[in-house]
Amino acid sequence: MKIERIWAMPNKWTFTILPIKKLLTEITLDYSNWVDPFAGMTSPCGITNDIRPEMPTTYHGCALEFLKSLPTASFDGVLYDPPYSISQAKKCYEGAGMKNLAGSMRWWADIKDEIARIIKPQGTAVCFGWSSNGVGISRGFGMTQVLIVPHGGSKNDTIVTVEVKI
Repeated sequence: MKIERIWAMPNKWTFTILPIKKLLTEITLDYSNWVDPFAGMTSPCGITNDIRPEMPTTYHGCALEFLKSLPTASFDGVLYDPPYSISQAKKCYEGAGMKNLAGSMRWWADIKDEIARIIKPQGTAVCFGWSSNGVGISRGFGMTQVLIVPHGGSKNDTIVTVEVKI
């Protein structure tokens, strides 16, 4: 497994952070058959979702319901860049009228179950957050790479895991 630590300035648009942008271009140059359930503004994926209607995405809805609507074992990969904490998720989802959903640990586990379901064998899951849990071995994924991006000061590191569906 490859582990790297590269300092960079933080940005709320994760995919614009230079070491992360570089990692994504190393994984593939063709994201047309990739899914991003929490896409925001700058996702390279061909199939994108964001609950906020002002985001330039293909779909606008709950990430879990969006993933459930997709066919099994049909996609090359998923970029999983959700809100990194329960408080961030509550702010985003409760602001969109979805009470008590994003605070449920079951909800987060269900999202990872759906990610595992829709990725083809040998497909890739790239997960972003403050932990290195990823989608996980219990869902049939093996970790190949970890990128730690410290931002200095009191900012939490952004941790990126790359996993392949076994």
